[in-house]
Amino acid sequence: MIYRIRKFTDSTYFNNALKVTIAAVIPVLLFSFLGNFEMGFTIALGAFFTYPSDIPSSLKHKINGVLVTAFLVAGLNLLVNIMHPYSWIFYPFLALLIFLISMLSVYEKRATAVSFSALLAVSLAFAHLHTSWEMIEYSGLILVGGLFYLLISLIFHYVSPHRYIELEIAECIKLTAKYLKLRGDLWTINADKKAIIEKQLHLQVELNTIRQNIREVLISSHTTSGSSNQNRKMLIVFISLIEILELALSTSFDHDKLHQKFDDHPKVLLTYQSLAYNLATSLKQVYKSVQNRTKYVSKHNLLGDLNALQLAITEYENDLGKIAASEGVFMLTTMLQYAEKQVEKIKIVERAFTLAINSLDFKGKDKDLEKFLTPQYYPLSTLIENLSFSSTIFRHSLRLTITILIGFIIGNVLPFHNVYWILLTIIVIMRPGYGLTKQRSFHRIFGTILGGLIAFGVLTFIHNSIIISVFSILCMLLGFSFTQTNYKVSATFVTMYIVFIYGILTPNISDVIQYRILDTIVGAALAFFANHFLWPSWEFLNIPIYLEKSIKANENYLKEISIFYNKKGTISTSYRLARKNAFIEIGNLMASFQRMIQEPKSKQKQLPQVYKLAILNHSLLSSSASLGTYIQSHKTTSASEAFNVVVDTVIKNLDNAIALLKENDLDIKESLPKEDLAMRFTELKNIREKELKAGIPIDEEAFQLKMQEAQLVIEQLIWLTNLSENIVKTTKELMQS
Repeated sequence: MIYRIRKFTDSTYFNNALKVTIAAVIPVLLFSFLGNFEMGFTIALGAFFTYPSDIPSSLKHKINGVLVTAFLVAGLNLLVNIMHPYSWIFYPFLALLIFLISMLSVYEKRATAVSFSALLAVSLAFAHLHTSWEMIEYSGLILVGGLFYLLISLIFHYVSPHRYIELEIAECIKLTAKYLKLRGDLWTINADKKAIIEKQLHLQVELNTIRQNIREVLISSHTTSGSSNQNRKMLIVFISLIEILELALSTSFDHDKLHQKFDDHPKVLLTYQSLAYNLATSLKQVYKSVQNRTKYVSKHNLLGDLNALQLAITEYENDLGKIAASEGVFMLTTMLQYAEKQVEKIKIVERAFTLAINSLDFKGKDKDLEKFLTPQYYPLSTLIENLSFSSTIFRHSLRLTITILIGFIIGNVLPFHNVYWILLTIIVIMRPGYGLTKQRSFHRIFGTILGGLIAFGVLTFIHNSIIISVFSILCMLLGFSFTQTNYKVSATFVTMYIVFIYGILTPNISDVIQYRILDTIVGAALAFFANHFLWPSWEFLNIPIYLEKSIKANENYLKEISIFYNKKGTISTSYRLARKNAFIEIGNLMASFQRMIQEPKSKQKQLPQVYKLAILNHSLLSSSASLGTYIQSHKTTSASEAFNVVVDTVIKNLDNAIALLKENDLDIKESLPKEDLAMRFTELKNIREKELKAGIPIDEEAFQLKMQEAQLVIEQLIWLTNLSENIVKTTKELMQS
């Protein structure tokens, strides 16, 4: 229990909630002491409005983002106050304002956060409408609140400049450890491979998010502020984690075939599985040491596990005899070599948290890092390109604008107590996707009712304003802490906080609770129905786009692997970028599938085919990674013409699948006749015969390495070919249905 509390209070979410709580509470306490509660509360609102824009980034981008938001929310509040008296123009102005603010989301994550802050400011402007000098003073205080929040945020940053990135790296280590554990589970006899792969895909979605957060802070800090020792250490760990995941994905063997082959010799597989589990456990221990700020001490002898696997392979070879065991030994030796690479990468991670970093670990890894970041620029052309119904953001902006206007009219025509609560509920709940909006609607209603009842119960028995103030501060802190992780709990605490504030300010608290619940239900209902009926963004409409991007990313990754196999040398930046994009796009595809299953059954069109294509793309990535990793870590022979022909066939298959998704042609021609393809595989298998004919002398060890290379490359090429053919076949089924 103590560990969980400590983990929670040390989390990024709690840290962010603490910043906004301090930035809001200090002005309220200070100005209440000076006899001007309203001024302090207005400054607190400015901090609330600015807080959402404080997202992970470099210090420079953080300051710029918060400053822009602080001035924007103050300016918008002033604009609403200026225009409100002119009813004949106010409604068109409000509609255009909300629409333009919502459209800022086309500029991705930071702009989306700024857009959300601006919409909050517009909705809460109706809580305190002013005229003449008062509206300038009020907007000025909101600006002061935003700037004060920036000051608090900067203090937190300088007190613990590296803690955020340490926690994000720790989370990435934990997720990578989970992934390794799942890969180990595949070696269990009769393992539910479908369920395990599905869990891996869900993990990939989480890893995509956490990796992007790390890149935004770590790489941008490295490129703008230079490379400090801590920054360099974290970069080494981050790059090693990416390579560990690629290696984990590379163990893409046919597990059924392996189990059949080693059923009578289970020791080798059990030894390998034990090693796989210990790799995961070692990473998990690193995660705990970073999370708890304790010294890392390794509890597993990974080198001993490698020796145990080597002995098990030798024992297997002795039992069967050298010739009979040759194919199995090739497979097991490849597995051993992957495991050795994993141990090497994990040792780098361990060393980063125990000893002084080795400069050789970082050599060449900081090359072209800025290319791995999303460019920070906001061209007007992007906004103009999205002004059409083909854009999800455009439809969402239009939907949100109309829903807010309807909520505003309902709140003014009918006897509602606070119209801005309806608007606030719509803004907080409404998302571009149906599933998340539906979920947040129910969570918001549940949290509001539960929080209102709990707070009312507390106020019934406690009348001391100091105790209630303490409760309200705690509820504010907890409410913001759970916003990203558990919205139901967050809504409960935020409602309690608001009710406690009103409990201090007004005697008729029961009316406040009733109105808040009613306003919340109205706002949530409007958001839910709008997402269902006003130009809904059903996920099945977006699936072909995500499928195309994932297939294209896999194709580009395979092309880079082929180029590297042909040219050798060092890993290029284009190779690493292609690998990054392949991982990101498979995660995006799975995230789209997750959103799809949250939608009404009638809108879950071609769900089996979509899921099958997600699995096939994941398997294709796994096979490509296996081929790429082997080529990187071994001194391989020159790529033959047959290799290039087969790779070209796979690429043509993927091009055919993309063409199908674009609905260019449903009658795709076969990339290469089956007979020709079979001949190419036969050609690849004749490595030794060709060498003997050429009269090239070769010792036994070199021959074994070449045969291992031939077997692994051929197996992966066969699998890649089969996977690409299945992708074409399933894509055709998807488009025809």
